[in-house]
This record gives sequence, C-alpha cells and structure tokens, in this order.
Amino acid sequence: MTDPVADPGPDLALYVHWPWCARICPYCDFNVVRDRGRVEEQAALVQAILADMEAQASLTGPRRLASIFFGGGTPSLMAPEAVAAVVERARALFPNREPVEISLEANPTDAEAARFAALSDAGVNRLSMGVQALDDAALAFLGRNHSADEARRATAVAARAFPRLSIDLIYARPGQTVDGWTAELAGALDLGFEHVSPYQLTIEPATAFGRAFARGALVPPDEDLAAALYEATQAVLEAAGFEAYEVSNHARGRAARSAHNLHVWRGGDYLGVGPGAHGRLTLRGVRTATAARPGVAAYIGGVAAGSPWAGCEGLAPAAAAEERILLGLRTVEGAALADLAAVGRGPEGGPLAALIDGGFLEARAGRVIATRTGRPVLDGVLRALLA
Repeated sequence: MTDPVADPGPDLALYVHWPWCARICPYCDFNVVRDRGRVEEQAALVQAILADMEAQASLTGPRRLASIFFGGGTPSLMAPEAVAAVVERARALFPNREPVEISLEANPTDAEAARFAALSDAGVNRLSMGVQALDDAALAFLGRNHSADEARRATAVAARAFPRLSIDLIYARPGQTVDGWTAELAGALDLGFEHVSPYQLTIEPATAFGRAFARGALVPPDEDLAAALYEATQAVLEAAGFEAYEVSNHARGRAARSAHNLHVWRGGDYLGVGPGAHGRLTLRGVRTATAARPGVAAYIGGVAAGSPWAGCEGLAPAAAAEERILLGLRTVEGAALADLAAVGRGPEGGPLAALIDGGFLEARAGRVIATRTGRPVLDGVLRALLA
C-alpha cells in the first residue's frame, strides 16, 4: 500500500544556517567556520538573519509556517535567546495556529548538553544529535570532540529535555566490519531516540578526508562491504521497529518522521537564511532557487545592502519536476507519475519501463516508488532514469 502523500501547499518552512563549529570535522564539506568566540560578529549575524526573514517575507506574501530547522555548523552553540528571537520572529511573520516542529542540530559535548533546557525554553521541540559513532577510536578518526560516554550522557539529557529526539550516525568507515557495526548500532538503540539518520561515509574532494584519499592515506570500504553494511543497517533498525521512510532516515512510527524534511522532499517552499543557506520559493508563480552569500561578513553586508543572495534562479517547470523526482524517489512516498511525464519519462517504454521491469521501481496509485532492490543502488537508478 502506498503511503498517503500530504500536499505541502502554500505553507512555508524555514531553514536557519548557523555556520560556526567548535571543530571542523575532516569529512565535512558544509559551509562552516571555526568558532573563535567572536561575540559581536555572532550578534550581528542574528540581526542579519532576522532582517533577511523580514525581507523575504515581503516577497512571499502571507504564508503559514510549516516548520523551522536550525542547521549548520553547530546551531546548539547559538545563544538560546538568539534561537528564541528567530522562533518568535518566524511565528510573527508566518502565523500558524497549529504547533510546528522546531528542530535544532547539536553535538553531544557536556558544554552543549548544559544548554538543552534553555534551548527547549526557546521553543525547540526536536533535537537532532550528531552522535556519529559510539566507538572512541572511530570518533577520534572522525575528528569529533566528544567520547562515546559523553554521547550517551548527552543523549540521555536530550531525551528528557525535548519531546522528539533524533541522532546521526556514520558507517562505512575504514576498517569497519559488519559484525562490529551491527553491535555498535544495536547498542545505540538503548539511547532512547525515535529517529535515526545513518549516513554512509562519503569522501568529498574538498575535505581533509578527500585530500587523504587522494594521497592514498585513507581507504574506504569497497562496494561489496559498503553494501553489506547498508543491509546490516536496514536489518537492525527494521527489527527494532524503525521504518526507512527515506534512504538515510528511519523513524519509529509516522509521528517520529521529520516534518521539516518531509516538507522539503515533497517539494514545499522553504526559506533559507544565514550564510550559504539555500531556499526554494514560489515567487510570482515561478519555483525559484535561492542561495545566500556564503561568507559571514558578506552575508551580513549583503542583508544590509538589500542583496543577501549570491544566486536566485527561476526554475523551468521541467527542472522543478526533476528536482521533485530526485527527492521523492528517496522516500517511501516516491515521485508522481505526472512529474515523470513532465520530463519525458512516461510509463510506456523507455528507461522508466525498463527500471520497473528490472524490479528497481514500481508504479502504483499514480506514483513511482523505489523497491527494496532499487533503494541500495538509487544513485544508479536515478542516473538511468533521468540521463
């Protein structure tokens, strides 16, 4: 049976990018900078974010707020009063009588755990904890500034402070075995979360890991072992009652799914504020991709000058449909046949029919959904479908 798909409609989600981190992880290629305690610059960024929200609200017109997501970087390093100010302004600009999900990413250090109650008071009701591993050697390899015990303690504190809790984990690390990962993941199930995002380690060229890989100093698992680790992840989490409602996101029940992520994956509008933040807005009837200036000073100056965006591009209908396909096929809801038709991929003949015949995709209830066979090789499926 196909999952019912909620229409995001005109509701607007908000993504807030906080770029500072206590330490830059060697695998990270996000828009981040080292936190050096520049309080005045951080206060100026908060004011720029608030002003940017006001300016973009004048472009979108009246909308209801769908969700808020504080990402980064490490937004748990934000002053709780700054988080509260952003939440309050968002609620004023985009009123919604219903409660909305307000997520914030955090790291499991003792210093950040001490702020959880204040962040909850600021309006955060869902915490996404970057645990990444529960093995001290693996955490050191990943460049994390916490131990496995600190992760366990901080997660326990977070479970008491927030109604909803998610954790991130990284697998397919060099030297990792299926048995070791299975034991580590099974041990993580005791932490009390209802949502988990297990990500396969990706080596990005512009990172420290990318440079090490280019030198031959880092050797990730081969394809067969990576596939076995993926299958072990699915088996352990499924047995524990978690559904893979998206390729890298598992929830224990429908209520535990990320409302913000679902809004984005379904093609809903979202406003991006903060350095380097991306957004998707319907402006004058056109789906529009926005990207903020990536540098902190450049973003603050751009907001003050009335030009915070480094890029703003109206998407052609076929490009917007292709984006919905790329996102939708990652989820159990799949992509609409109408979107596939818009890019010339009808069900009669061609790559779509071949992928259905091969057991990688299935069509039902007006949608196309990746099968258990198709999900592990989804990147290849999408290349074959859309090339």
